[in-house]
Amino acid sequence: MANAKEIQNRIRSIQDTMKITRAMYMMSSMKLRKAKQQLENTEPYFFGLQEQISSILYHFPYMEHIYFDNRSKDNHAAPKKKGFVVLTGDKGMAGAYNHNVIKEAQRLCDTSEKYELFVVGELGRQYFRGQGYPVDEDFRFTATNPSVHRARVITEILVELYKHKELDEIYVIYTKMANSISEEVEVQQLLPLKSHQFIKQEMLEKAKKKKGNYNGAQGLQNSKFDYGNAFDDTDRIGVYENDEDFFIYPSPKKVLKKLVYNYVTGFMYGALVEASASEENARMMAMQSATNNAEEMLKELSVEFNRVRQAAITQEITEVIGGAKALKKKKKQVR
Repeated sequence: MANAKEIQNRIRSIQDTMKITRAMYMMSSMKLRKAKQQLENTEPYFFGLQEQISSILYHFPYMEHIYFDNRSKDNHAAPKKKGFVVLTGDKGMAGAYNHNVIKEAQRLCDTSEKYELFVVGELGRQYFRGQGYPVDEDFRFTATNPSVHRARVITEILVELYKHKELDEIYVIYTKMANSISEEVEVQQLLPLKSHQFIKQEMLEKAKKKKGNYNGAQGLQNSKFDYGNAFDDTDRIGVYENDEDFFIYPSPKKVLKKLVYNYVTGFMYGALVEASASEENARMMAMQSATNNAEEMLKELSVEFNRVRQAAITQEITEVIGGAKALKKKKKQVR
C-alpha cells in the first residue's frame, strides 16, 4: 500500500488534470455554440438556392447537365474514379470521433477500384499517408474554424477536377450529430448531384391536382414548351406555361451552372461546420467523462488516504502505549 505522501501527490496530480479537462469542456462548449450559430445564419441562403434548383429541374426535367447524374455518359464500361473528401480533426482528445470517420473512409477506399483521397485535418492526413493511401498532397486544409472562403476554395479544386473528368464522382465523408449524445458518420455524394432529389414532391402533387391525369414526365412532354430550344447552351429565354410563365435568362444551363456551384459551396461549408460541431461535441463528452472519472478516482484516493492516515495514527498510538508500558515495567524492576 502506498504511503500518505504518495497518495497526496497523486491527488494533487488528478486535481490539476481536472482543471484542464474542465477548461477544455468549456472551450468546446463555446466553439460548439459558435458553429451552430454559423450554420443557422447561412442556412436560409443555401436553402433558397436549393429551392431555385428544384424549380428549374422541375420545369426542365430532360435537360442534361454536367453537374447532375442525367448528363450524357461516354464510357459506360470504364470504372469510375471516385474522390473521397474526408473531414477529420487536427487534434485528438475527442473520443472515437476521428477513428469512426477514418474507419468508414478506409472501408470505402478498400471497396473502390479507382479513387483519390482529399483529407481535411492533420490527424486523418497523417494516418492515410502512413498507411500508403493515395492522398492528394496539395490538398491541405485545417478543420478548425470553418469559413465560407475555405469551403469555396475546396469547391473550386473539386469542381475543376470534376469538370476536367479527372474525377467521375465525389463523396464527402464527415460526422453529423444525431443529437447532443450520439453522432454518426455520413457519406454524401457531392458530385454529380442527383436530379430527382431536387424535384419537390409537393410540386408534382400540385401539378397532378391541376391537370387531372398529369403523371410527371408525360405531362411535361405534352406541354407547350419547346424542349429542343431550352437545352442549348446559348443565351436564350425559356418560357414554360404551367402554373404561370417561367422565365430563365440567359439559359437554364447557364443559370444552373452558377446556382449549382454556389449550392456545392454551401454543402461543403455545411459539412465543415457540422464536422467541427461534432468534433467539439465529442470532445465535450470526452472531457466530461474524464472529469467524472477523475472525481471517482479522487473519492477512492480520499478513502485510501484516510485509511493510511488512520493506520499511521493507530500505529503511533500503539507505539506510545507500548513505550509507556515498557517504562512502567522498568520502574517496577528498579524498585
